[in-house]
Amino acid sequence: TAAGLLQLVYPYDFRLTEKEKTSICYLSFPDSYSGGLGDTQFSFRLRQSGGQRTTRYEDDGEYNREAPLTLQRESAHYFGYVYFRQVKDSSMKRGYFQKSLVLVSRLPYVNLFQSLLQLIAPEYFDKLEPCLEAVCNEIDQWPPPAPGQTLNLPVMGVVMQVRIPSRVDKPGSSPAKQFNQENLLPAPLVLPSIHELDLFRCFQPVLIHIQMLWELMLLGEPVVVMAPSPTVSSEMVLALTSCLAPLRYCCDYRPYFTIHDSEFKEYTTRTQAPPNIVVGVTNPFFIKTLQHWPHVLRVGELRMSGDLPKQVKVKKLAKLKTLDTKPGIYTSYKTFLHKDKTLIKRLLKGIQRKRPSEVQSALLRRHLLELTQSFIIPLEHYIASLMPLQRAITPWKNPPQIRPFRQEDFLKTLEHAGPQLTCVLKGDWLGLYRRFFKSPNFDGWYRQRHKEMTQKLEALHLEAICEANIVAWMKDKSEVEIVDLVLKLREKLVRARCQHLPVKEETLRRVGLYIETIIGSLPEDLQAVLHHH
Repeated sequence: TAAGLLQLVYPYDFRLTEKEKTSICYLSFPDSYSGGLGDTQFSFRLRQSGGQRTTRYEDDGEYNREAPLTLQRESAHYFGYVYFRQVKDSSMKRGYFQKSLVLVSRLPYVNLFQSLLQLIAPEYFDKLEPCLEAVCNEIDQWPPPAPGQTLNLPVMGVVMQVRIPSRVDKPGSSPAKQFNQENLLPAPLVLPSIHELDLFRCFQPVLIHIQMLWELMLLGEPVVVMAPSPTVSSEMVLALTSCLAPLRYCCDYRPYFTIHDSEFKEYTTRTQAPPNIVVGVTNPFFIKTLQHWPHVLRVGELRMSGDLPKQVKVKKLAKLKTLDTKPGIYTSYKTFLHKDKTLIKRLLKGIQRKRPSEVQSALLRRHLLELTQSFIIPLEHYIASLMPLQRAITPWKNPPQIRPFRQEDFLKTLEHAGPQLTCVLKGDWLGLYRRFFKSPNFDGWYRQRHKEMTQKLEALHLEAICEANIVAWMKDKSEVEIVDLVLKLREKLVRARCQHLPVKEETLRRVGLYIETIIGSLPEDLQAVLHHH
């Protein structure tokens, strides 16, 4: 795209609606003037408009079942990864040339795609369309992303080596060690992670408030990030939404958002409460239009420096002045948990000892992971207790229901099995859980778990059927009952296959044989009907 014009879409058969094209054009350029020349990279996320479209890899299901919840392919949003160039050019009316190369995907692989753009974009600005054609031909040959696998991805004479994370990875394990060092020539460009940002660098100005930001994300609170550039805004938003892993952040988020966006009216209206969303903006105009939002994080340029960068202060929302607003967290939010001073001390020590940023980031990520796990483990224990006992699952009755989640019952379990067992942080954990129950993140977590448990029950029921003595059961049954059983078993088999239930292939095979055996014992006219059916 070049300032407001979509010059070229490649591959040609990729269909975008007019509305999407317009949005992509606006989102591909900084929307507040930045005098900086040179190249910058940032990301955005865009709501799909118009009906469902098929993707190149038809079976999203398989990828989404095996990928971590936080890396699933999105069905209703696109991610845009932007490489923007601004250089002096006297032949242009404005005196400089502006162009962006944008990669659009449904996958949140920010590191992989931004690294790819670093290789392609400089060549593209030089050689234009033939370069893209060559690159797309190479990318077409790439294998689909298979969770748990290390892939070698050739592009423009370089081989990028990446590992696609899987749902069965241990949270917090470092992927870099799992690479298989084949003797590739030329030596591959190894990306330690396809999606993890340098958290320490992103959170520089807010390290002492990490606790508060984690709570705001956990509760799905509406947050505005006001930044000097799309790079800072998109990195901060992506860092915030990633800090709940392995819990999925289920609210909406926009790493970079402009006044031209089709959702602008929806987000700036004062007639209803702001939506559950984290939105990153750079245009000072937003200070006025988003003043009614409860939490505004204003940050300056990110600079890595020797000592702890200047930490922003928490300020009252009324202090949100127009245009010359100082960096700060403008909110009246009071945290439920107390601050963790040890984390800050360890990070400070790291700065004094000139520890590399990735080590500091790993510390930070581990701290957030432990915090999230301390919060989630009691919920996991409680929800597991709602599963019916295995002995209650009998072959000829529908499996028993999962018991309902009762918030008060859960809160009672916290006395002896609460987060205090794994977390040193003191504070009002009960209050935090009560508030969490009202958030989209609880709803998303509960639906996901409930779905998994329902599938587990179905699977256990099939196994019980497999172990049963069908011939003995049939002895005193009428033809109607037997036909009814055949139809029910068939339906179960179809469901098990469609939903990819966690059932052994052997079990499904045996149930299939059972059905044949039962049909075989019936009169021939019925057999014909059932085979036809």
